[in-house]
Amino acid sequence: MELPAPVEYAVAVDQYLDLAALSSASRRVYQISLAGWAWPLVGAPIPCGPPRRGAVPPVVPLALLDDPVTRSRLAGALSARAAMADARTANRELSALRSAVGWWREQGWVRTDPTAGLRHRHLGALGAPLSAEQVDTLFLLPASLREHAMWRVLYDSGAPAAEVLALDADQLDLSRHRVRSRASSQYGGARVEWREGTSQVLRWLLAGRTWGPVFVTDRRARARARVAVADVYRATGQARMSYRRAAEIFTGLTRPLDATGRGWTLHQLSAAGRGR
Repeated sequence: MELPAPVEYAVAVDQYLDLAALSSASRRVYQISLAGWAWPLVGAPIPCGPPRRGAVPPVVPLALLDDPVTRSRLAGALSARAAMADARTANRELSALRSAVGWWREQGWVRTDPTAGLRHRHLGALGAPLSAEQVDTLFLLPASLREHAMWRVLYDSGAPAAEVLALDADQLDLSRHRVRSRASSQYGGARVEWREGTSQVLRWLLAGRTWGPVFVTDRRARARARVAVADVYRATGQARMSYRRAAEIFTGLTRPLDATGRGWTLHQLSAAGRGR
């Protein structure tokens, strides 16, 4: 069935996501990524840090994707995003836009591909693993209990941040300081373990809670947000913390500790754990 061409970019995003073969978790990531590109499409910077929370994307005519200036705008935004977050985040967001544009072209909604020529950032841009001294300094930061718990799991286990954020409370075996073996299969069969002190921090964080996402947002999920049931702690309405938000907080808090002034990345922390 031929679909009528939408006028607005946001409507095109919704139609793409409605028909794409994506899991609920992937759909949430794609939704966030594609919404973020709305700012560069109109020549505006993507909000970062606290200002991004609750920020309403600008209205973007879908026809703007065929404007010759759009490609240079996206190229500039990709470079800025890699510097502010990390190369992995920028690459994931570019892949989401590239997939959506490909589908829109198949529908005949846009004629050109504004992502053509844009290259994924080298993962070397993720930076070297943090040193032991840097990690010691990190754990002295006056961050929230949620941040310290997540950072300790990352450092102790060396697991990717996205997979740690996907953990649910019932997957944790705090008496043995690890993810239960059944849940560990999502890590390629590797057992995810941490030190006893980290289990204690997780107990403080969960405060007896045995279900729902381990790491949740500070506020309730917005009623209009499309959040999978499995990604919400129903007792409070708080949603699972996103990789994007966790990365922004980490980079913002560590910026004063970084000689370059850009801040460290969650990948650098995980890599430091794997290198111990």
